[in-house]
Amino acid sequence: MSAATDQAGTTPAGGGTLAAGLTSDQVWRALTKASFAVVSYVTPAGEPRSSGVVYAVSGRRMYVATAADSWKARHIAASGRVAVTVPVRRGGILALLLPIPPATASFHASAIVHPASSLGEGPLPRKLESLLPPERRAACRIIEIRPEGQFRTYGLGVSLRQMRSPAVASGRVSAG
Repeated sequence: MSAATDQAGTTPAGGGTLAAGLTSDQVWRALTKASFAVVSYVTPAGEPRSSGVVYAVSGRRMYVATAADSWKARHIAASGRVAVTVPVRRGGILALLLPIPPATASFHASAIVHPASSLGEGPLPRKLESLLPPERRAACRIIEIRPEGQFRTYGLGVSLRQMRSPAVASGRVSAG
């Protein structure tokens, strides 16, 4: 069986392997435990941009707070599309002694930039609410990120030793 086929011998859309035993729920648990991501988007002129963000998860959606006049708020609102990569820390105490890279979950998503006035209208995760001092709430935007399609994973659901083999450590799992 090649690295590009699953146990049934089929290739998932876009190539890559289907993650054996890894579930969407496990990926969502890893995303919920983490709080840092890199969000990538394009400007209206087609220039690529990426930003490190702190996020919170609620209801299988990610939420990011940003300044109303930030590039993120303007450019993401214009396109409504982002790509996200979340590093997931691995290795425990070993990571202090050895260069163990984080596992990752990456995905494409639709994104909606909400005005600050909508903060009271929906279920803003407490974790994100605690990151927003009351004096900044009126001048911020909330970016709601909805993963679509599949999570592309690396190192989730495998041992640290298995992370050395890209064919074993990488996979795809439905974002649903």
